[in-house]
Amino acid sequence: MRALTLYHREGCHLCEAMERELLPLLAAHGWRLERVDVDSDPGLAARYGLDVPVLAHDGRELCRHRLDRAAVEALLERP
Repeated sequence: MRALTLYHREGCHLCEAMERELLPLLAAHGWRLERVDVDSDPGLAARYGLDVPVLAHDGRELCRHRLDRAAVEALLERP
């Protein structure tokens, strides 16, 4: 199953909003979401700081802070 990675921080309202909006899209296309708490790794915490959420696929950033629905849908619809 294909997946997107959500770099997030616990208690982050933007992270929660992105995940809420994203989950139905992923379910409709048979994708899954991998959540990574940036505070669980000092390197990630240094890299992202307060700059979350970040949504990525295969190491490439798709969007930051707010869901770019068009970019995500374009990716999900690719064969």
